[in-house]
Amino acid sequence: MKTTFSIIKADVGGWPGHALVHPELEKIANKKLIEAKRSNLIKSFHVTHCGDDLELIMAHSNGVDSKEIHGLAWDSFCEATEKARDLGLYGAGQDLLSDAFSGNIKGMGPGVAEMEFTERKAEPIIAFMMDKTEPGAFNFPIFKIFADPFNTAGLIIDPSIHDGFVFEIWDIQEHKNVFLKSPEEMYDLLALIGAKSRFVVKRVFPKNSSKLDSKEPVSVISTEKLYQIAGEYVGKDDPVCAVRAQSGLPAVGEVLEGFSHGHLVSGWMRGSHNGPLMPVSVKDAKCTRFDGPPRVTALGFQLKNGILTDPVDLFDDPAFDSVRVQSQKITEYMRMHGPFEPHRLPMADMEYTTLPKVMKKLGSRFKPVK
Repeated sequence: MKTTFSIIKADVGGWPGHALVHPELEKIANKKLIEAKRSNLIKSFHVTHCGDDLELIMAHSNGVDSKEIHGLAWDSFCEATEKARDLGLYGAGQDLLSDAFSGNIKGMGPGVAEMEFTERKAEPIIAFMMDKTEPGAFNFPIFKIFADPFNTAGLIIDPSIHDGFVFEIWDIQEHKNVFLKSPEEMYDLLALIGAKSRFVVKRVFPKNSSKLDSKEPVSVISTEKLYQIAGEYVGKDDPVCAVRAQSGLPAVGEVLEGFSHGHLVSGWMRGSHNGPLMPVSVKDAKCTRFDGPPRVTALGFQLKNGILTDPVDLFDDPAFDSVRVQSQKITEYMRMHGPFEPHRLPMADMEYTTLPKVMKKLGSRFKPVK
């Protein structure tokens, strides 16, 4: 049986500022998705948040890029936006860059990560959601999960994944993609994805697996870049990611181990700073200090015939306390730089923030050096 797993998110209003999603917005999304389930458009769902992003997690049989599913998400976000405006929430509808749905939500502001695959006898799947960062923030952990034997023991000792995986990499500036095999093209892979603001992992596919179809992805990441869509900075990209696990794939514990280091990502305050990615529970997924630090949550499901179990909040675990302490220490260190790089992003990455307006203001005062 083929199932489509979709994560679609949008910032439709912060409470307060960019800290959190108001409960009333989640109620609206829940109501819309309950109606969709009753009409058999979707088979199961879960509504949640990460920071100020409203997250819709859905299982259905409509395939990827379904007009009906994307329309459902768009209508949910639009209705939640109206409520956000009624409540006077900050940045109401800031991720909705159009007034009319055109059949596909991609390019309209919200982030999308969805994949269609044949369900296995047991299908564990994890939804990762980030706030205050960019799609390239997933490059490091996805590489660790699917290509690093120091992270994933199965790459060495499990014959079903010993041959490695295929990574689909997107060049989000040139709008091109390339497929690279690991381990044989690992150095080429790292040469690209180390430049996380330009090259991002979009999908991961199995290789030489008797348990999985090599044409069906085992992980997918949203790659919508709001600044490239809108032409100027209108909000952080706040990516989402789906990862399947076990039985010919990394184990759940190996997937989570990819987030055991608070690695530096770009985004944070005003989308203009580098900081540590902190794995947190949903209840702690509110961005406070300097609008951060950047957060990531993980909800684990079992999937059967398109029906999702209740989620397990996988980062709600003291085993990740040391990573959170590490992230807090890195936060202290980075904040001490104030407006100086490398805490503030380099000029090339500030092109679509409000900094160019400052440069324009000072433009006439710059004189040639003699």
